[in-house]
Amino acid sequence: MEQFDINKKYTSLPVVVLAGRPNVGKSTLFNRLLRARRAITDPTPGVTRDAVTKDAFILGKPVRLVDTGGFKLDKEGLDSLVVEKTLETLKTADLIVLLLEAGIFTPEDEEFINFLRQFYDKLLVVVNKTEGGRHGDEAFNLFSYGFDKILMISAEHGDHIGELEEAIVERLDFSCITEDIESERQPIRIALLGKPNTGKSTLSNWLTASQASIVSPLPGTTRDVVEGTFAFKNHDFVILDTAGIRRKSKVTENIEYYSVNRAIKTIDEADVVLLLIDACEGLADQDKKIAGLIHDKGKGVIFVLNKWDMMPDVKNTFEAVRDRIRFLFGQMEYAPILPLCALDGEGVSKLLNAAIRLNAQLRRHIDTSALNQALMEWMEENPPPQGPQTRFKIKYAVQVSSNPVKFIFFVSRPHAVREAYIAYIRNKIRKELGFSEIPVKIEIRGSRKNRE
Repeated sequence: MEQFDINKKYTSLPVVVLAGRPNVGKSTLFNRLLRARRAITDPTPGVTRDAVTKDAFILGKPVRLVDTGGFKLDKEGLDSLVVEKTLETLKTADLIVLLLEAGIFTPEDEEFINFLRQFYDKLLVVVNKTEGGRHGDEAFNLFSYGFDKILMISAEHGDHIGELEEAIVERLDFSCITEDIESERQPIRIALLGKPNTGKSTLSNWLTASQASIVSPLPGTTRDVVEGTFAFKNHDFVILDTAGIRRKSKVTENIEYYSVNRAIKTIDEADVVLLLIDACEGLADQDKKIAGLIHDKGKGVIFVLNKWDMMPDVKNTFEAVRDRIRFLFGQMEYAPILPLCALDGEGVSKLLNAAIRLNAQLRRHIDTSALNQALMEWMEENPPPQGPQTRFKIKYAVQVSSNPVKFIFFVSRPHAVREAYIAYIRNKIRKELGFSEIPVKIEIRGSRKNRE
């Protein structure tokens, strides 16, 4: 059989969809097969809503693994959207892993099995939560539905996962997989952050030309991070749609707590963060906290005023809103501010062009000799203070990292360097070295001679 390199990326992967009613352990199995905690797991039924997709290697074979929302009989409101999304996902599957729970067989299981009869040729039936052989005898009753094979596992404890992996690989065709020759082209990773109901999922769906994220007026619809891809002007993008972030005092459920934590962690995974703000509601303290987190991590950020089409058509409205943001986010005067209508894509091109600019600045690296030549000119233009308590001398500087961009300045008396002079140097770096729209970190250190 063909061998695959786990360090490479591949296209046309076979799609393996995990399906079943709520709380049978789909997300736990998803994480087990990925060997990572990617999907949120919780005893509360219906935690997973959007289909969460991730490429994985199973026994050395690349697959596209999909965790779906639970199938319910009572399909009302948001539950109907979740079920609809699950049924749509099943049609794209090369293999459906139907997960059932040991010792518990419900009308929802039976209706789902009847629905899946059209997919029997690509169905693999798995009974979960059979650790220690519990309820094994009852599971054999499922053969009455015409299944030719039933596997018994424990996703939580790892029992018989190896057998399941072998069964998955045996049922898939890997002959159509090709190596992604463009995989070395680094994609721009964009995270969508903001309060609930600011239009993150709507924007994600528009960019990916899909309905990957469930869109609903109900706050907190998105829970897991929904990942998608698209291309724009010869650039590849990965979009990370996250849960809305509310104030900690308003988060009362464990599920939302995990969702918010996962959303915040995407800042580390992203190059550029789009902070979506409802233009009609305006700024809130929570927006300032999210922006502060992004700034502290040195990521590029764009303030996106979504639902701009609903704002009054009054002259200079945008300028007034922009000036207010600049006032409230004084330390982030570098960040672009753009209006958007995610529903129809108005403003998306300007938004993506800005993201490309920010990404280029984040990856920019200044040669040490050029940096120190510029530094000499800046000190001649505005020399460091010469008072007895404030005197210091900058020996040299070096850029130690890109994305985030960080410089270290070696000085004779670090304790004497005032924030005002650091701000002067930072502004010079931004204006003259090509970092005008991103955060720049500066660390002051004592020179080697001074330390000795």
